[in-house]
Amino acid sequence: MIQNKKLLENTKNLLAFSAGVDSTALFFLLLENNITFDIAIVNYGVRKESQEEVAYAKELALKYNLECFICDAKPIEANFEAKAREIRYNFFEELIQKYTYENLLTAHHLGDRLEWMLMQFCRGAGCVELSGMKAIDERESYRLLRPLLHLDKQELLEYLHRREKRYFIDKSNSDMKYKRNEFRLCYAQPLLKKYLSGIKKSFQYIDEDVKSLTNDAKIYHLNKLSYFQTTGSCLNDIRIIDRYFKSKNKLITANERKQLKEQKSVIISRRFIVNQEHGYVFIAPFITDIKISKKLKEKLRLLKIEPKLRGYLASDEEAVELFSLLLQ
Repeated sequence: MIQNKKLLENTKNLLAFSAGVDSTALFFLLLENNITFDIAIVNYGVRKESQEEVAYAKELALKYNLECFICDAKPIEANFEAKAREIRYNFFEELIQKYTYENLLTAHHLGDRLEWMLMQFCRGAGCVELSGMKAIDERESYRLLRPLLHLDKQELLEYLHRREKRYFIDKSNSDMKYKRNEFRLCYAQPLLKKYLSGIKKSFQYIDEDVKSLTNDAKIYHLNKLSYFQTTGSCLNDIRIIDRYFKSKNKLITANERKQLKEQKSVIISRRFIVNQEHGYVFIAPFITDIKISKKLKEKLRLLKIEPKLRGYLASDEEAVELFSLLLQ
């Protein structure tokens, strides 16, 4: 019932747990398949059930001899969904680094994938963006796996009911003020109820097609500089840039994506510079408050280095030497 089981065997796995339907179903499926794992749960403190959910996570961990990591998040003042995601993944990645987990498991399912696809379709997106979530997502220092991506939520509910397993319902998932909930309740769920088998087949075909539409590129790293050779397709390069920032727990905005299509140099989140020229794509911290010597200025000018990149290069001699080798 779970995908990519072999990738879970004989590895250190961390399950993103919430005590809801999806992650609880994945919890017991992992146990049934003799997959070893630990769990991590975030308490945002916005619902009275949160303490009960954390207590349930502790109870399960004790019963099945697992580690249970808990994050008590600070109050979120605004932009809850985006901030909560940032807190969540920062917490998971800290645990991954500290305890050398190889896989992060999330309980995203077919409904999540369909609602994401519908949202992207209504915003304006290409074929690859519409394909949405992947079952296997390689990150910089770990692998993100979604073993339930081929299953509908109703199938997960039926699984839990058959085995009489306890789970919690997050009432905020029915709050229509969140755009994702609107797409889930009004469009994705009715479609899945009526056309489940066809939707499953369509995503299988889409995944096969996307492989033929995209070219990958190896991203190299030197200190805080990252770079890769352009694939020859602007859209494909932007997908790689997007994936890079996702690995850093940062989502580029629609406006930033538009700028990347139109400009050779773009500032991302006022913190990073992305420069697309000389046959490479360079990503580095955006630094302005640093003095650049006349000698270095002239060297960077002769190399035709983007001025917005020069602040970072003034702080990294090794990166300057790398540019000299790449662009000579």
